[in-house]
Formats: sequence, structure tokens, C-alpha cells
Amino acid sequence: MGFLDNLRKGASDIPKEWKIVKEEKQLDVIWEASHTKPQAIFKHSISCGISSSVKSSLANEAELLSELVDVHYLDLINFRSVSNLVADKSGVIHQSPQLIIIVNGKVKIADSHFALTPEFVKKHLEN
Repeated sequence: MGFLDNLRKGASDIPKEWKIVKEEKQLDVIWEASHTKPQAIFKHSISCGISSSVKSSLANEAELLSELVDVHYLDLINFRSVSNLVADKSGVIHQSPQLIIIVNGKVKIADSHFALTPEFVKKHLEN
């Protein structure tokens, strides 16, 4: 298996606590669910080293984070139309990697790149 094959593993190595987003209709379910528990959409580029590093950092704390938020994994390379709809629906300009946290149907916080750590998520949800 070559270098690019490892980068493109995609969803095969995501934590069991994360839900995979593949269809536009899932976004309505995510927004609705945010009224009972915070929801996070993690937009990941399978061809970006920074995105892979951030994904690993978040994945290492997946079990703990799942107590605070439902994480939804979006492979933005293979599901570009869904990624574009996230930007439209949230009003958050696309970046990668990116985490958008939705609470009560509204974006509470969004950030990207190395700002995305388990501590970032905890800070914005534990208060």
C-alpha cells in the first residue's frame, strides 16, 4: 500500500463513536438533534496531512468527547456536495480541516486547522 493509499483510507479508521455523513439529508437530522445534544461536524480532507493530524488528535479522545457532543465525520473530498451544503446551511466559510459545533439549531463555534483539539471542544461545551 502506497503513501496516497494510506491518506485515502477515508472512513475506515474513524472512531466507532463518530457518525459518517454521506448524504445531504443527514444535515437536517444533525441540526434537529442539536436541540437535545450538541452536534459537531468534522470536515476532513483525506489528502491533507494537517487534516489527518487533527483527525488523529480528536479521534484519540473520541470516547470522552462523545459524552459532550455527537461527532459527525464528513470526508469532504468524496462528498463535496454535502460539504458545500454544510457551508450554506451553517453560514461558515469552508476550510479544512474544520469543526462546526451546532447547539439548538445554530452554530455555536467553528474553527479550523490546529485550533481543533479535544480541549477546544471541551472549552466550548463544558460551560
